[in-house]
Amino acid sequence: MMRKTSVILLSAATGAALTLFVTQPRAVMMGSSARAATSDTYRQLNLFGDVFERVRSDYVEKPDDSKLVESAISGMLTGLDPHSSYMDAKSFRDMQVQTRGEFGGLGIEVTMEDGLIKVVSPIDDTPASKAGIMANDIITNLDDEAVQGLTLNQAVEKMRGPVNTKIRLKIIRKGQDNPIDVTLVRDNIRVRSVRARTEGDDIGYIRITTFNEQTTEGLKREIGNLTTQLGDKLKGFVIDLRNNPGGLLEEAVTVSDTFLERGEIVSTRGRNAEETQRRAAHAGDLTKGKPVIVLINGGSASASEIVAGALQDHKRATLVGTRSFGKGSVQTIIPLGSGNGALRLTTARYFTPSGKSIQAKGIVPDIEVLQDVPDELKSRTDTKGEASLRGHLKSEGDEKTGSQSYVPPDAKDDKALKMAADLLHGVKVNATAPATGDKAAIDKPANKVAN
Repeated sequence: MMRKTSVILLSAATGAALTLFVTQPRAVMMGSSARAATSDTYRQLNLFGDVFERVRSDYVEKPDDSKLVESAISGMLTGLDPHSSYMDAKSFRDMQVQTRGEFGGLGIEVTMEDGLIKVVSPIDDTPASKAGIMANDIITNLDDEAVQGLTLNQAVEKMRGPVNTKIRLKIIRKGQDNPIDVTLVRDNIRVRSVRARTEGDDIGYIRITTFNEQTTEGLKREIGNLTTQLGDKLKGFVIDLRNNPGGLLEEAVTVSDTFLERGEIVSTRGRNAEETQRRAAHAGDLTKGKPVIVLINGGSASASEIVAGALQDHKRATLVGTRSFGKGSVQTIIPLGSGNGALRLTTARYFTPSGKSIQAKGIVPDIEVLQDVPDELKSRTDTKGEASLRGHLKSEGDEKTGSQSYVPPDAKDDKALKMAADLLHGVKVNATAPATGDKAAIDKPANKVAN
């Protein structure tokens, strides 16, 4: 029987997980002490059964048995650490859609305004863009059902659906006297996790917002486009991982591999030594040794920290910004059968190539750059980090909490981006280098090394 495995890492805000679909039961051999412990466990389970029956029979209103069981499971898992949890069937499906990075839908980014759905922008080459949907359009009805009263998630769920199925939208557009009726046919929509642009006329800027199944493919495409567009003028690349909460571990490994020739990328270590796994790079640096600057901040977590840690340890990139979130644990998602959701269970810690755990510490950039924060936002621009989460796994040594996570909306105000550009242009900069920083990487962006 084949065991299907896929790996996910996310921050606390979105739920961290390493997915392992187990299809084979575990064989268990117990000695006398193990049998005694098991006997005590069953006594505790009998206590749970007694409480369950008392609630069912004596609670003031008749409870839903399935909700009681789900709540008990949730309480057990959330009591372990901030990242272990129970996902009901819907949450499990939503997670799978998120990590695939594709779904049947219309191809519009939307928000909610005054109880109605407002179009932020249509995505290029999708049913919405082909039908002429425009930014700032207001969607009032979906298949004759009024949007007013629905939550944003409920409206989005109604717009999604099987490919080749139809949905009718009623739209109010500024400058049009009458509502517009549009019928769209759902298509396969891919979420853009990678966006790129030129910075000046000689730097390739690449923003990675999450790590889903489309990320490495998108990264390689954008590196190729920027290399062709800038040609011999290309000084190097800025990889922006700020406020990226994580995603698929496999994608974090292959993204790291894009810039490395060889060497370990990450290791994961469980309760038992034999559970240790190591992931290594393969030959082929797609940037052909061009200098790389990685931007991180307090919102860079989990899979983002794997990429940043691997490139920093191999001196393949200079890290600029503020200390990362510090989520260094791995979760396994265990499906519980059709309609029963899944468990998200912490099963291991992960380590950078040098053997360093970032759990509750984060990754310290080679050059620290603090942004100028508007006064009205100063109380909301620091991320507390893993170490501030109740019940988090403890680290070895001092834990670190809190790091700036503000990114200016206008690139001209972005001090970290400006620092990255100066480094790639060889401008001598006055910068604060943390004690753990690499001085050589500060004076000159690191090129590819044998590792």
